[in-house]
Amino acid sequence: MAKHLDGKIALVTGASSGIGRATALILAREGATVVVSDVVVEGGQETVRMIKAQSGQASFIKADVSKPAEVEALINQIVATHGRLDCAHNNAGIEGSLTSTIEYTEEMFDRVMDINLKGVWLCMKYEIAQMLKQGGGSIVNTASGAGLIAVQGMSAYVASKHGVIGLTKTAALEYAKQGIRVNSVCPGLIQTPMVERLTNQTPQLGEALVAAEPVGRTGKPEEIGEAVAWLCSDAASFVTGHSMSVDGGYVAQ
Repeated sequence: MAKHLDGKIALVTGASSGIGRATALILAREGATVVVSDVVVEGGQETVRMIKAQSGQASFIKADVSKPAEVEALINQIVATHGRLDCAHNNAGIEGSLTSTIEYTEEMFDRVMDINLKGVWLCMKYEIAQMLKQGGGSIVNTASGAGLIAVQGMSAYVASKHGVIGLTKTAALEYAKQGIRVNSVCPGLIQTPMVERLTNQTPQLGEALVAAEPVGRTGKPEEIGEAVAWLCSDAASFVTGHSMSVDGGYVAQ
């Protein structure tokens, strides 16, 4: 049976664990050759090993998405090796600190913005430039349910994810006629290291978030990965500028 991404070259950032790792595995399962990228080398290399153990094709490139030179080098290396870049999942992100707006430090606010928002913009900047040369491509950015609604104590994270949705919509309109689709996924409460850190810090928050989920449970990273794979595929050929909630109905309330 044909796979949805046969012959495609795909990039996943923030792929050393969680949603990024799950997405990389699913893209490889669907036939893509996956470039795994992260600042966490050991985790990224483990993702590659996991893909190869399932007879997939993958390689690892270390890159900090907040640094322009590293992002440019990442895309250049992909093109030098594979000749093109068909799909990109710009997923790298951090949660920042859990604290009120006035107590948030400028240093932490800047760091969250640099990785979560500027990092997505930098990735798109170089990905789209390559996709224009080759005649098209598909990009999926990881936003969040927090890009659609507010979460108290997470001002920088919420602002950055709202920004990701804005960037996604803008780029989608700018390059729609050039065959480049740009969408975002908005995960809800997913079983990832990031969520574990937050809920371990404030257990009551974790309990409240699970209780607020209409489906009564947290999501799995693979459930986000499946959405990303679909958005990357030709099955979603008429979908661009969309912010897809994958959250068990949380933001529908």
